[in-house]
Amino acid sequence: MPAYPVPDAPGYAALTPPEVLEALDAVGLRGDGRLLQLNSYENRVVMAFLENGRAVVAKFYRPGRWSDEQILEEHAFSAELADDEVPVVAPLVLGEPTSGRGVRPRLCGSPPTLACVTIGGTVHRFAVATRCAGREPELEQPGVLRRIGSFIGRLHAVGRRSRFHHRPTMQPADDARRAIARLADLGAVPPAQQPAWDAAADAAAGRIADAFAAAGPLGTLRLHGDCHPGNLLWRDDRPHLVDLDDAVNGPAVQDLWMLASGDAATLQRQLGELLEGYTAFADFEMRELRLVEPLRTLRMLRHAAWIAERWTDPAFPAAFPFFGTPAWWSQLAVQLREQVAAIDETAG
Repeated sequence: MPAYPVPDAPGYAALTPPEVLEALDAVGLRGDGRLLQLNSYENRVVMAFLENGRAVVAKFYRPGRWSDEQILEEHAFSAELADDEVPVVAPLVLGEPTSGRGVRPRLCGSPPTLACVTIGGTVHRFAVATRCAGREPELEQPGVLRRIGSFIGRLHAVGRRSRFHHRPTMQPADDARRAIARLADLGAVPPAQQPAWDAAADAAAGRIADAFAAAGPLGTLRLHGDCHPGNLLWRDDRPHLVDLDDAVNGPAVQDLWMLASGDAATLQRQLGELLEGYTAFADFEMRELRLVEPLRTLRMLRHAAWIAERWTDPAFPAAFPFFGTPAWWSQLAVQLREQVAAIDETAG
């Protein structure tokens, strides 16, 4: 297991059930005492059952990751999508406390959708949404990819109207180098695997930079940013968006490529189905399809850095028990070399 120094885990230890209930009570949502922790690594997400019979989902953002302005841009984008009838689970407007006791949060936004409370010396930002039940989409079912493509096309039609001013803009070449540098700063790679890793990572970053340079200037828009099947909720025979936590400015293909996988023929078929639905609502620059493998490679680099940065959070060793072992780094180096070959084949 990694023994390198990383920043202290966020103050989630003090975020106990009584503190969560008190925080919700402070924004007008009085719980009946029942809480269910939901699957989330980056944030802490709980379902709370309220005294009035409703159920809500509260997301406590990872401290220090986003500013108030960045989170409020996420919320404003959700509201804009909802106004255009794009199926999205938007945050609720928060109200006054249900009692005179407990914490007094700082409410942000107009109307307020973000609350800030100090718990155990840590400032926690949280938002609340109505519970929305559903399941992960079954991508191999006939018509599902086309419907998801239509959904993303509608999302992007709204996303093109303006840009995020506080949230990041994707810079794939720089993002790849930053991830590699972060792993080096943390001393994450075991010494025996370092030479193979350095060679594979450097080649991968170089191919990412070359691919985006060859593609030329790309149009960018407000994106979901992390549009994989786990972030789509299938209900009422259509997809719903449940999380915009990674929303950024970037090229349209970023919200499509994670929904397609497999050999070249399967990938081409799946992307074709997605674009059949997408282009009914939004234009798409076909040259962006050459960026699928570079973006996949970038995600692998960033994923490794993401785990390393958060290793002192107890959720991460439990979720990624083999991370940091020599076998894990050797396998990742092999996968990066395979991605370099895939990028070269696509470029050719």
